Amino acid sequence: MITISDCIVYFELVTLQAQIKYMLRNLITRIITSPVIIYTIRCFIGFYIGYLLFLKFPNYEILWTLISIMLVISPEGKNSKKLSIERFKSNLVGSIVGLVCLEIHPSPNFYICLLGVFLTIMTCYLFKILNMARVALVALIIILVQPHTAASVEATPLFRCLAVTLGCVIGLTITVTTSMVIRSMKKHYGIPRD
Repeated sequence: MITISDCIVYFELVTLQAQIKYMLRNLITRIITSPVIIYTIRCFIGFYIGYLLFLKFPNYEILWTLISIMLVISPEGKNSKKLSIERFKSNLVGSIVGLVCLEIHPSPNFYICLLGVFLTIMTCYLFKILNMARVALVALIIILVQPHTAASVEATPLFRCLAVTLGCVIGLTITVTTSMVIRSMKKHYGIPRD
């Protein structure tokens, strides 16, 4: 036999369940619409992957992979994928120009560095990514200025170029993948896209 107190308890449980569901939905909505939280999560994921690689391969130029991951990741917004792709391109421009400069003169000096800066800026201009030239210049400096750590001096720029490229690919993958997940969650929760 069902009593009135049983009905009240059932009603309270249903109400509590609805409140918890509403609070959870509200929390998820706040998380997937907050650029700060999204950017932080992306950076945590990128740092985690980069740090694992850094620990796994200590004899390689993986520090530059980690730096490149962090440079390529962008906060969620209207242009996050476009920004990440532009950062990816500019990072590659800087690392390739650095590789070319070290092929011209294996021991970089002031003039080789100036040539690298000029070539990097001009290449960014030609590829219409001048707004990302600073990222390219960071990649260039990573390759030119940092002391060589590989067994052979000739291999260091190549390893750095590959490390920067790997970081770019990882960072871009994180941005694109999380954007797809966020878009799917927004659709599921009926949140309009930006």
